[in-house]
Amino acid sequence: MGRSRIKIGVITGSRAEYGLLYWVLKGLQIDQDFELQLIVTGMHLAPEYGYTFKEIEKDGFKIDKKIEILLSSDSSVGVSKSMGLAQISFSEVFEELKPNIILILGDRYEIFSAASAAMIANIPIAHCHGGETTEGAYDEAIRHCLTKMSHIHFTSTENYRNRVIQLGEQPERVFNVGALGIESINKLKLLSKKELEKKLNINFKKKIALITFHPPTLENNTAEEQINELLLALNKLENTTLIFTKANADNKGKAINKLLEEFVGLQPEKAKLFDNLGQLNYLSCLKHFDVVIGNSSSGLLEAPSFGIPTVNIGDRQKGRIKAKSIIDCKPEEKDISQAIEKALSSDFCDFSKKCSNPYGNGNSSEKIITSIKKFNLDNISKKKFHDIY
Repeated sequence: MGRSRIKIGVITGSRAEYGLLYWVLKGLQIDQDFELQLIVTGMHLAPEYGYTFKEIEKDGFKIDKKIEILLSSDSSVGVSKSMGLAQISFSEVFEELKPNIILILGDRYEIFSAASAAMIANIPIAHCHGGETTEGAYDEAIRHCLTKMSHIHFTSTENYRNRVIQLGEQPERVFNVGALGIESINKLKLLSKKELEKKLNINFKKKIALITFHPPTLENNTAEEQINELLLALNKLENTTLIFTKANADNKGKAINKLLEEFVGLQPEKAKLFDNLGQLNYLSCLKHFDVVIGNSSSGLLEAPSFGIPTVNIGDRQKGRIKAKSIIDCKPEEKDISQAIEKALSSDFCDFSKKCSNPYGNGNSSEKIITSIKKFNLDNISKKKFHDIY
């Protein structure tokens, strides 16, 4: 008899994470060696973020379990309660589905809860995008915790692979596969500028900016102050269309979104706010827009592949490897304005087109699926700490 199919539980809690996992999910869906168990949670199930689980279903995926965890509060207490609810719910789902391994990505708090439940249930964990640093958010600590709870690792650069090994993981279990988002850039047929304009239902002006700003979660009560500084800078831009996507469900995320709604409501001909753009629309924006502004990881990981500059605000992404097309600035109106002016200058735009992306050139999904098949999952849970000296 041949080897039985590997039941692999893939967990997604946000629009961005699902976009990164899309091609891995497609690969697992058609691979006869795997039985895909898709578990959806977090922002996917929240009306204020657009019920994005419906987009997952439209893409042809069967959702095996939906785990609702988001409470009405975006305070630290609310987030902690959501984490507790998530761990309880994941423990029950894992007992029911009995996956042979789970696949997780990134550093969000609901993923931490899922990994904690899997660890206690002795279910092996494969983790994508470990080893990275983001000094301005508690994602940093969560990401490294996930590394220590996981058994197979897929990093986005060789430097990050080395850092995972530095954390004590066995080198033969750590694979540099590049950033997962690059694969979609290569495989999707992106929209034309006219198609995008019609789909977003706004007339583009001479310049177009894509803006995403998430709470800097390791700073006390600065989110509203920082978004106001950003909005002051954006308000000065002339003949520029502003396309916003909402902040994550982190501490003060709802406060940021409320301010964005007020800003956009006052100038609908200039600005538009989306719960989520979806992968196709988002990447099409990167193809045709002039600049990315904010503190989202996509400005560092995917934007350089399109040769457009990114204005990276504050410390949320501090420590990540960056292309030379990234302009760092303080979360202050004057500094943001100067950075945007530089980014939109013809010289820097031309320079950005020539910059290479340090996060690879795609094909991550095949590397991930092939690597998981190599392991005997029955004997993988016990790990030796790998010393580098």
